[in-house]
This record gives sequence, structure tokens and C-alpha cells, in this order.
Amino acid sequence: MCGDCIKKTPFYQSINAMYLYEGALMKAVHRLKYGAKSYLADSLGPLLARFAETCLVNTEGLLTIPVPLHPKKLRERGFNQSLLLARHVALHLGTELDFLSLRRVKYRLPQAGLGKEARRKNVFGAFRMENQDALKGKSVLLVDDVATTGSTLNECARVLVQAGYEKVDCLVLARTGTF
Repeated sequence: MCGDCIKKTPFYQSINAMYLYEGALMKAVHRLKYGAKSYLADSLGPLLARFAETCLVNTEGLLTIPVPLHPKKLRERGFNQSLLLARHVALHLGTELDFLSLRRVKYRLPQAGLGKEARRKNVFGAFRMENQDALKGKSVLLVDDVATTGSTLNECARVLVQAGYEKVDCLVLARTGTF
């Protein structure tokens, strides 16, 4: 493994989470992701979008990118919950939405049930940038549904920073209490 994958400082600038991943919100996210209730993003997305507005100082030149699913997982689920949320965020903030440049290229075990170190190893090398020269120097708002350890967000941010993006901030609907 390279030195970057064991770096202690994260590649993202911040992770902003609207809620703790518990109770009714945890049930809603589970229904969204695993219960094929994609319509829940139409309620959760605008909430996240309004929250994003309070977290960001400047959205000029900001690019909104959802955490991608592997094509196999996308076929199984039928939608990417992070993309559904990111669409609301980008529309509300007036930012460009890019859901094609960052790709998940390796199918891995689900992160659920893995510890922090196992999660980090599980996602290392799972993402790749397509069209790396298109938007160099831009800042990115990386959107996901839940941050448990930050490993997925950090791996995505690592790939984005190495591709030349200036700054990566993360926005999630919820985070675990142990994060």
C-alpha cells in the first residue's frame, strides 16, 4: 500500500452531518437504501440541501459529486441514494452536479458490519476519476447518505485531490455517534 492510504490527516476538509444516524432517521435511510423506497429522497434531499446552505460559505465554482455505487450494486438497488440526495443539494445551491467523473471501479464487501480499519482497507483503490482534466482546480462538495467512520468519504476525497481538485468538503445526511 502507498503512503497516502495510511495518512492520518484526511483528504477532505470537513464532514458536515445533519443528523445522528439513529432512531427515525436511521429507519428512513434503511428504507431508502435497502427497502427500495427511493421516493424518500424527495423528503430527505431538500432537508439536506437547506442544511448545506448553512454549512458552506461560498458555493461559487463548487462542484457537487455524489459518492458513486459500483455498477453491480447500482443494478441491484436500481438507484444511487447519494445521487438522489446530491441532485437536491446541487439544485438548491445552484452548483454543477457531476455524477459521471468519480467512478467506483472495484466491487467490495458492504461496509456495514466492518470495523474502522477493515472499512479503510475495503474501500482503498475502489474509486477512480474519469476525465481528470475537465475540472481541475475546482472545489468539490462530496455527498453521501451516512458517514460511519469516514473511510469511504476519505477514499473518494483522496482520488479527487490526486486528480487535481483544490478542496473537498463532505456533506452527509447522518453520521454515527462514534465518528
